Amino acid sequence: MYKTNNTEELLNISGADIKRCMKCGRCSASCPSYEDMDILPHQFVSFAENGRAEDLMASESLWKCLSCFACIERCPRDVKPARLIEAARLMIIRKQGEDYLSPDEIPELLNPEVPQQLLVSAFRKYRR
Repeated sequence: MYKTNNTEELLNISGADIKRCMKCGRCSASCPSYEDMDILPHQFVSFAENGRAEDLMASESLWKCLSCFACIERCPRDVKPARLIEAARLMIIRKQGEDYLSPDEIPELLNPEVPQQLLVSAFRKYRR
């Protein structure tokens, strides 16, 4: 079922139980970034099931996710689709092997239209 080592790594890091997903779409319905995503939260699980971790890792959705975990809260089967995104981000960061965001760079990123949660999440993910 899982075709690639990246998919196995994604599942191991995330701890998401993708077999529990019943594809109800509640996770996507609660996502504040839904309209900006190319892969929707309810599709994260399908990508993992079909061994498409590389496609998920190349997705714009990976960086559009606000890490608000609304999808986790709304999931009736406790699948935790946001953990797949968190794991994919971590895999990319591990492959890059460097810090790409320093505290000095944050003021440049401040924009009243960018949610502060996104900046905090980015800083957390890009610092060791």
